[in-house]
Amino acid sequence: MKALKDLPNGYEEIFSVNLQKDKKVALLINTFAIILTIIMAVPMHFHVSVLTLFSMEKGLGSYSIRFIALLLLIVAYMILHEFVHAIAMKLFGTKKVNFGFTGLYAFAGSDDYYNKRSYIIIALAPVVIWGIILGIINAFVPEDWFWVIYFIQISNISGAAGDIYVTAKFSKFPKDILIKDSGVGMTVYSKETVKH
Repeated sequence: MKALKDLPNGYEEIFSVNLQKDKKVALLINTFAIILTIIMAVPMHFHVSVLTLFSMEKGLGSYSIRFIALLLLIVAYMILHEFVHAIAMKLFGTKKVNFGFTGLYAFAGSDDYYNKRSYIIIALAPVVIWGIILGIINAFVPEDWFWVIYFIQISNISGAAGDIYVTAKFSKFPKDILIKDSGVGMTVYSKETVKH
């Protein structure tokens, strides 16, 4: 279903969340992100030691290049993550995507309304697409570069904690819901008026 510019008649707000203002939800999402980071990092350390990231076996230059690359890749990843959200929104008919940065995270949003299926695809597209791409890259990089890429993968998964949260939350809502995502907040509308 294509994104809608206007809310159809009979729809009322049943839920809203602002990830910048709702401290309880922000704490929940950040805690979830930390748990995901631990779940990914600790077991992987026993497969490829994180100490390989700090290896100076190939000299100080190689060591420095890895850390510069890691910082640049994290910034690039944040931009590319939002770019994938934007592409998904465009695929569902959005004409204008709004981009921003809150100081804590980047976002892509729109003034359009998406049905449940479309919105879940938009929300999960970056974590799935980049998860596959980074997984493939990780399988082929030298051991001393493994954690450079894997830290980006950890950022991919843990950074999608908010996307995973809203997907789980909205999955329980009625089939007819429409979601408006401003980037920092989401509002859900339905013909059913029961609050969730």
